[in-house]
Amino acid sequence: MTEIILGDTLDIDLFQDEFIDLTVTSPPYNVDIKYGSNKDDLDYDDYLKFTSKWLTNVYQWTKSTGRLCLNIPLDKNKGGQQSVGADITRIAKEVGWKYHSTIIWNEQNISRRTAWGSWLSASAPYVIAPVELILVLYKDVWKRNYKGISDVSRDEFMQWTNGVWTFNGESKKRIGHPAPFPQELPYRCIKLFSYVEDMVFDPFLGSGTTTLVADKLNRKAIGVEIDQGYYNLALARNAQRILR
Repeated sequence: MTEIILGDTLDIDLFQDEFIDLTVTSPPYNVDIKYGSNKDDLDYDDYLKFTSKWLTNVYQWTKSTGRLCLNIPLDKNKGGQQSVGADITRIAKEVGWKYHSTIIWNEQNISRRTAWGSWLSASAPYVIAPVELILVLYKDVWKRNYKGISDVSRDEFMQWTNGVWTFNGESKKRIGHPAPFPQELPYRCIKLFSYVEDMVFDPFLGSGTTTLVADKLNRKAIGVEIDQGYYNLALARNAQRILR
């Protein structure tokens, strides 16, 4: 079962029940990407308030044993240096999420380097790491006593429990979205942190990658997207599997 909803994740009334086993998502990074319906150049304090609001809502919709895999930047320099990963981790814990671990996603993408500072000088160099974070959080208890069907292989388990994941990002042109993530990211998170038939959720569905992968892996899936154009894109990418 896959359901794609045109709506706003900031609306607490969007869902009434605790239904989520695993959330896999990548929220807006606030780096002035032209999304359409979402303003991506908020004042940093406003961005953190936005983050707190949606994290609170997803927390309310998550089962006691539910988990969250949150793909965010380590830091950012556009509009001023900010410790985004550390700040969002702090906010998540303030909301109520419990911290489990952090996966480092090595995109191998040094082309993102946008500033060198003072050339060949100690005056004002910039350090930019070509990695992103995947925070692994949970609601109340980490260990799930219910033993469902797990489809992760031994080799996958051994490889993915190493906290550095190396794979490339996704092509914006190929997908038709300004910030898509590759299928490999939700694929690993879903197989490692959920059982077959679990409910997977993405509150910022974008081009529909999370629900597409979740369905392929025989999970139930719900995604929310605020922009009509990307909602239509997500529907189109998921259509064959939704209508099967």
